[in-house]
Amino acid sequence: MSLFIRVAGSLGFASVTPGCGERAVYPSLKNYLACLGSPANLLQRPSTVRRAALGVERRDRYTQRLFSTARPAKTMTESVLDYMTRLGQAARSASRVLARASTAQKNRALQAAAVALDAARSDLTAANELDLAAARAGGLEPAMVDRLALTPAVIDSMIEGLRQVATLPDPIGEIRDMRYLPSGIQVGKMRVPLGVIGIIYESRPNVTIDAASLCLKSGNATILRGGSEAIHSNQAIARCIQLGLSEAGLPASAVQVVETTDRAAVGALITMPEFVDVIVPRGGKGLIERISRDAKVPVIKHLDGVCHVYIDVAADLDKAIRVADNAKTQRYSPCNAMETLLVHSAVAAKVLPPLAAIYRDKGVELRGDAATRALLGSDVLEASEDDWFAEYNAPILAIRIVDSLDEAIEHINHYGSQHTDAIITENFSDARRFLTEVDSASVMVNASTRFADGFEYGLGAEIGISTDKLHARGPVGLDGLTSEKYVVFGDGHIRT
Repeated sequence: MSLFIRVAGSLGFASVTPGCGERAVYPSLKNYLACLGSPANLLQRPSTVRRAALGVERRDRYTQRLFSTARPAKTMTESVLDYMTRLGQAARSASRVLARASTAQKNRALQAAAVALDAARSDLTAANELDLAAARAGGLEPAMVDRLALTPAVIDSMIEGLRQVATLPDPIGEIRDMRYLPSGIQVGKMRVPLGVIGIIYESRPNVTIDAASLCLKSGNATILRGGSEAIHSNQAIARCIQLGLSEAGLPASAVQVVETTDRAAVGALITMPEFVDVIVPRGGKGLIERISRDAKVPVIKHLDGVCHVYIDVAADLDKAIRVADNAKTQRYSPCNAMETLLVHSAVAAKVLPPLAAIYRDKGVELRGDAATRALLGSDVLEASEDDWFAEYNAPILAIRIVDSLDEAIEHINHYGSQHTDAIITENFSDARRFLTEVDSASVMVNASTRFADGFEYGLGAEIGISTDKLHARGPVGLDGLTSEKYVVFGDGHIRT
């Protein structure tokens, strides 16, 4: 609703534009545009709220639960195709309602969904027990069973996540870059929803609430296809969200969970451009590769998190040790954890031995090139070519000694995944070269790669991280779930 122009009866134009008066009424469009065109009023609004955390590490072997090469789209049953078409039609219709919904209405839906979740704790637990029992009977690993559990703490977190997303600034309707052109028209850009977002994910049922809340706040309808191992939990959570939508006068079909576990449903979801505008896959690399290959709609994704820290010849070594330790050991599984450490040969003898001692104390397996092994000892395993490409998501680290900044940049651009890479240096020129020449979604100077996160970037929450270059790149928050369209104002202007 922010910056959305509407006629307030016969009084003129009403606005909720920051700086133009909270819901001020202007006697004419000219007065409104004069305020809107003020540079002070075209600034982006800040976004600072704690994370509505979305999932982290995924397992490739669950890909087959969601998307099977043995069941391509062409073999889907007619009933599944009809079902997915009905979901798509309902989502498209709901998206048009959400696109014009006010910020207050969307926030009311989020708050009401939080209340519904709180009231449905026993139902959520009962549904979750069905999934947990099936997971144990099916031999799912204990760690994965734990991730399926909707404990009281997880439910509390989901409720708090909904309330936090409700406090985030609403990007929809923001107008920026308004300017007058020689012809006399005034041109700018307005932020609008993408439309319908399909989200395909595995395991953790709390992703259902996180993804749905971000899509709702950004004015998008969503179709959620979770893993079959969480089907009952996801459906129970979806019912709470739909209660919240109804309470706010919004269509329940704005958030739909695919209720069939038939793998053909995924094939249908990613090949319906008439109903779905973008797909966000959250899972193992195999799942994301297959969706990217077969989808007929745009995909927001990242395949790997092969993140690097380069310790430059001009590094402050105390900073270097602190950052390199944190980047690897603060948590091993997230996609923004360091997987390869590059060290300039001129400082390797000073910085690597104390770092290696830290890593060994924490149980990190080290793999290095010949120079690294010669310096640190034979307990450092020999790094293979595959190690430089590896995303371990584990206490394993590859280390390489390089002779120059050029060599470090070349290594990162060749072996990296364009996710997040950092340089530790006190040399401004080296820092600027690194920022300019490393082709990644996030590039850092003297900071841990673990900061590559929507919450840490001030986005409030994120639906994932994109390593693509079109539309969204890096942590994808509310703005990443929107697009922009040109808006043009005239006063009877015609082109000559």
